[in-house]
Amino acid sequence: MSETGSISIHTENIFPIIKKFLYSDHEIFLRELVSNAVDATQKLKSLAALGEYKGELGELKVRVTVDKDQRKITISDHGLGMTADEIKKYINQIAFSGATEFVEKYKEKDAQAKDQIIGQFGLGFYSAFMVAKEVEIWSQSYKEGALTAHWTCDGSTQYTIDEPTGEHAKAERGTDVVLHVAEDSDEFLEEARLRTILTKYCKFLPIPIEFEGELINDTTPIWTKQPSDLTDEDYKKFYQELYPMSMDEPLFWIHLNVDYPFNLTGILYFPKVKDELQFQRNKIQLYSRQVFITDEVKDVVPEFLMLLHGVIDSPDIPLNVSRSFLQADANVRKINTYITRKVADKLAELFRKDRAGYEEKWADIGLFVKYGMLSDDKFYERAKDFVLLKSVSGKLYTLTEYTEHIQANQQDKDGNTVVLYTTDAEQQHGFVAAAQERDYDVLNMDQVLDAHFIGQLEQKLEKTSFKRVDAATVGQLIEKEEAPASVLSEDDQKKLEEVFTGAISNPAMHVKVAALSPQDAPVVITQNEFMRRMKDMQRTGGGGGMQMFGSMPDSFDVTVNANSPLVSKVLADGGETIAKQAFDLALLAQGMLKGEALTAFVKRSTELL
Repeated sequence: MSETGSISIHTENIFPIIKKFLYSDHEIFLRELVSNAVDATQKLKSLAALGEYKGELGELKVRVTVDKDQRKITISDHGLGMTADEIKKYINQIAFSGATEFVEKYKEKDAQAKDQIIGQFGLGFYSAFMVAKEVEIWSQSYKEGALTAHWTCDGSTQYTIDEPTGEHAKAERGTDVVLHVAEDSDEFLEEARLRTILTKYCKFLPIPIEFEGELINDTTPIWTKQPSDLTDEDYKKFYQELYPMSMDEPLFWIHLNVDYPFNLTGILYFPKVKDELQFQRNKIQLYSRQVFITDEVKDVVPEFLMLLHGVIDSPDIPLNVSRSFLQADANVRKINTYITRKVADKLAELFRKDRAGYEEKWADIGLFVKYGMLSDDKFYERAKDFVLLKSVSGKLYTLTEYTEHIQANQQDKDGNTVVLYTTDAEQQHGFVAAAQERDYDVLNMDQVLDAHFIGQLEQKLEKTSFKRVDAATVGQLIEKEEAPASVLSEDDQKKLEEVFTGAISNPAMHVKVAALSPQDAPVVITQNEFMRRMKDMQRTGGGGGMQMFGSMPDSFDVTVNANSPLVSKVLADGGETIAKQAFDLALLAQGMLKGEALTAFVKRSTELL
């Protein structure tokens, strides 16, 4: 039998469109063809298990070979094969009727529509024509008495199919797809290039993949196994296999395994992440039935968990997945919610079972937890019980524990609890020490997200405000009933303000005289808590309305202590020199005295001594 016909796609220019626009990356052809070969093999195994195929299975392996001289790539399987009629059904009749609409969409090069069409109409086999000028199929069906089917197409809509016999027939069950590589695709004749593609997409396929005599895949990766069958070393070894350049072991991991209401397996690792918000996005790999799809998993994994590493495998996600599919698909949304819950459950379990061990890991996992609380209200509700706050003393508290710890001593005259914090305990040491002298506790809030986290806690916690220790003088941070009275008259206070304003001569510094304790510093420089916090949030991606704060010049309050003996000396001597010296001391305490001003301060200090 020999037959020539036209492929039923209802349009003459489908193949140029496939070749130019169907896939953004031509290397995908190998993934598609190897995946088809694996499917054919697995189908045969299923038929054998059901008793519908009683012959010998033999060695079920997919082989990929390249012949650079002959310009051929061959993908061979030992699966169920196809008859000539089946080839005409599955290969020739591309399964869609709206081909004309398809062509029109591709003329607009709509990437999202393009990806949807690939997945919807099963055009994976035709990706071969992106790199081949001619494609042959040699197939021998598992069915008893079936003849070899030989199909040839040169990239036009014309094909030839025949059933060779004798020495020209295929000797074994299965299918060989032979690509005659086009002149513009020489790169795919290089063994190293093909090996790279196979390693990327086929590394964990469930059927052995052999390339030039070498097995390139692990057919049973650990995410397909039961956690009870795995050791910690198995998980760590797999992590190193996924990320061979990583120098650190993961902190811990979560083994995902759910079959209702969607199918999902995988392993998520918590890596060590210290001070920086390291958005290393290409770390979680997305698979569908062990075939690599993408490492862009933004819509599958919650944004705050993009810092995790690992593998997610779901047959509910098609190989040719589009961004629009991920955003719209109900199963993807369920997967997203499920992963969030599993991570929260794991963290809660670690905290509950081993508080000391959890605290040891807090420097690494705190970023995940805070980011999650900021990103997801449901995660906040779960995490509020295991998020930790760190005091400058080094002790860690839960939100409830810390509120109870400071409530008695750090309430202001209106009954509000005031949480004091530092963003740099060393630079703000003087302010921290002043707070501690009054038995106030001070939190370390020095992570990149803490400015946002503080704002969230103020919204969530009742009658609670946060103030950085250098946002005001220690007496003004937590205003009590017993405010000290000024020893100066109103005229003296006004004169004092004028002297300091003249000595400072800086419009960014706003001088005010206040009655503080005689033991407090003579001059304190602070920045408005709201303004400084808005600037901090803008610098860490606050966006929106906070952009205006980032562009505004810095503004500081200079509080002159009316009850300080040194301030009284300024009034008595009428000297701007002492005022300037007191101001420079305040700058020095804030780490703001530098360059020429610092040199002048040192010289003046020597003279005053």
